[in-house]
Amino acid sequence: MEEASGTAAERAYAHVKQQLLDGTLADGTLISEGAVADAVGISRTPVREAFLALASEGLLELYPKRGALVVPLTSADVSDLFDTRALIESHCLRRAMDADPEGVRRAAAGEVARQRRLLAAGDIAGFIDADRAFHRTWMAAGRSAILLELYDRLRDRQQRVAARVLATDARRAQQLMTEHERLLDHVRAGDVEGAVRALQEHLRAARAMA
Repeated sequence: MEEASGTAAERAYAHVKQQLLDGTLADGTLISEGAVADAVGISRTPVREAFLALASEGLLELYPKRGALVVPLTSADVSDLFDTRALIESHCLRRAMDADPEGVRRAAAGEVARQRRLLAAGDIAGFIDADRAFHRTWMAAGRSAILLELYDRLRDRQQRVAARVLATDARRAQQLMTEHERLLDHVRAGDVEGAVRALQEHLRAARAMA
């Protein structure tokens, strides 16, 4: 017997969203309610609910009786994303290194170590998660609840860009790793402006990859 509609809709939502974020569903892909229903093992009604929720987040565009289109991330979207990140991350990195330098060093070093392990294991999805966690260390330590909330709202776009970048060339993960280690060196040295420069250079390089 099928689960209650709400639970089934949540399962369909989670299934489709994960494929959107990890790049399984590429930009411009048309997906059908029937295909998702078969994959998740539910009826089409909860899939329709899931599509509506994802459309409200700007991830899907609905086409009645045909399905839903994966909304592409345009070059303007990517540019806006990295401009926003450069502004708020630079600000929070300065604040964090002033307010809690040891906490930032410890948290950032832990995430870099985790990235090394994941990269060595070939776990790109885990690497992307650790990449975001690395950057979030100074956002959380920057003591601005509003900026942290804004940063977290960018999460889905960040993950889609990262998946797209690494899908084209897995060697780029090593480049990102090297840039993170360089940034961490400045953080460990207490070099605030050096850390900010390394961060901005890293974001420019990631933007060029995208």
